[in-house]
Amino acid sequence: MDVLTVQKTLQYQGINPGDIDGIWGRKTVAAVKLFQKVRGLQVDGIVGPVTAQALFGIVPNTSTGQHETNAGPLVWYQEAVDLIGIREIPGRASNEDIIKWAVNLNIDFQNDDIPWCGLFTAHCIGSTLPDEVLPKHPLLARNWAKFGDSCTPRKGAILVFWRGQPNGVFGHVGFYKSEDDDAFHVLGGNTNNSVSVARIAKSRLIDSRWPRTASSISGDIVHTSTNEPFSHNEA
Repeated sequence: MDVLTVQKTLQYQGINPGDIDGIWGRKTVAAVKLFQKVRGLQVDGIVGPVTAQALFGIVPNTSTGQHETNAGPLVWYQEAVDLIGIREIPGRASNEDIIKWAVNLNIDFQNDDIPWCGLFTAHCIGSTLPDEVLPKHPLLARNWAKFGDSCTPRKGAILVFWRGQPNGVFGHVGFYKSEDDDAFHVLGGNTNNSVSVARIAKSRLIDSRWPRTASSISGDIVHTSTNEPFSHNEA
């Protein structure tokens, strides 16, 4: 579902979604919830087929056997895609965009020399799913194995990996983009010091998690092939 179209339609119907900017932010979520409340729908802030039918007059296609909100946007994943290329700044300076993610979530994060894959994940979830409960100490990658609900790895899922040793303390967290026979292609922060995609061996996976407030949305399993080498250090 195109976010800009959702915002324009909400505004046309007299509900203020905030800036018409194509960004799935808290004001847009709140506007969707208000629309759902007024129409007597389930109030979850997600534009799935039922809400889309009420908003646009679209009749859901149930012949494919898809679930209620397969058409709903993976807004947290889209936020991650939009940030590809963001890099930390070498030396004593820090990228202010990365610092701002922490400030907005009240996370103690002093500089981008600190591993920030967990912060990136927290920003993408927290800025687009305002009712979602983040894990305690989200900077620690392995803590994301306690986030939301366990799920089959699929597009948009939060993938948690061990780093160094399977039973150690270090890890990496990011979002499922696709997979091949041996590896997941993971969109994450602090990969080669930037927001980028790494090919991580499936044998390193600790768990795959899904946001609880987006339980009615389903991502696709995306198979692809590549000659890229495995990533061995995402810090």
